[in-house]
Amino acid sequence: MKQNFPIDKFKSLATPFYYYDIDVLNATLQALVKEANKYNYHIHYAIKANANPRILSLIREYGLGADCVSGGEIQAALNAGFPANKIVFAGVGKADWEINLGLENDIFCFNAESIPELEIINELAKSKGKCAQVALRINPEVDAHTHHHITTGTKEDKFGINRDQLDKVLDKMPAWKSLRLIGIHYHIGSQITDLNPFQKLCDRNVEIQEQFAERGVKIEHVNFGGGLGINYENPDENLIPDFKTYFEVFHTFFPAESYQQIHFEPGRSIVGQCGALISKVLYVKEGSYKKFAVMDAGFTELIRPAFYGAYHQIENLSSGGPEEIYDVVGPICESSDCFAKAIHLNKAERGNLFAFRSAGAYGEIMASQYNCRKLPNAFFSDLL
Repeated sequence: MKQNFPIDKFKSLATPFYYYDIDVLNATLQALVKEANKYNYHIHYAIKANANPRILSLIREYGLGADCVSGGEIQAALNAGFPANKIVFAGVGKADWEINLGLENDIFCFNAESIPELEIINELAKSKGKCAQVALRINPEVDAHTHHHITTGTKEDKFGINRDQLDKVLDKMPAWKSLRLIGIHYHIGSQITDLNPFQKLCDRNVEIQEQFAERGVKIEHVNFGGGLGINYENPDENLIPDFKTYFEVFHTFFPAESYQQIHFEPGRSIVGQCGALISKVLYVKEGSYKKFAVMDAGFTELIRPAFYGAYHQIENLSSGGPEEIYDVVGPICESSDCFAKAIHLNKAERGNLFAFRSAGAYGEIMASQYNCRKLPNAFFSDLL
């Protein structure tokens, strides 16, 4: 399968914009659901990856739940039709109004990260005469070996309850009468392509569950979070992530009890490859030592290269000319507004359309209006 770029139709659209190939998204969701259903795994789409309303509606049609990290994401999930009983709410800094929104809509679970947070959820639930279902987000101390900005499962990270604090939390749980402890939650990082850390997470989970068992606490729900990466270097060769091997790791190394439900929260792996940022060349600028392709998109539209030093494959959709070497840069008045340096592209000219591939995750959702720029529009392959 290859992503389709209808270049003739693009010519009539104002750039920059996001383009979503719905065939790729559907194929990805079909593969995900097929593999998850083999083991009766429960999937909650991580809305932080892409909250475009049409994308959310399409994902909801496949029966997925939603993983939210803000009140705004909870509302977006509800607006898209996700059932409240499939919504989980994570995040290290939940505001009172966000917790109240979850309580008022009877969401499935709060993934709680600290004693102070548990105290507030209990207090707010009590004031409403409700009992909130909670899972303890535990920091498993597993290094995902990914970029340090997106590593979340080591002792130095701000997320989760450290293992040496778990007994203290469990000592306090009986006093919180408006909370019901239903499970445990992990998330060790994002863009993980080596599956060994997931095996280590399974092993660590077995140890942690024994700590609960010693207290006579049954863990009904185990949520392993997300983190499965995509192939940014060769998207056409790997449009659909290897969900089969991913889920096999958990099935092999964590044999769940008959009473347990296993949950996952993929985001990037669902939407990453279906989206691309389409941008137009404003100028080809020749410096003393290099050529710059100056685009009408910048880090206001796609911040990942400036923020993480992330790589996106860039293609000149308009040219079949000989390859030349360019720095591809944006118009923002910051030196960090650079997508790539010294890359080979077909000869670029003013007006050429470039595709920044694998931008369906953490692209449109992270766009900003810095420099008073407009937010990018989105277009879909089946509506062009």
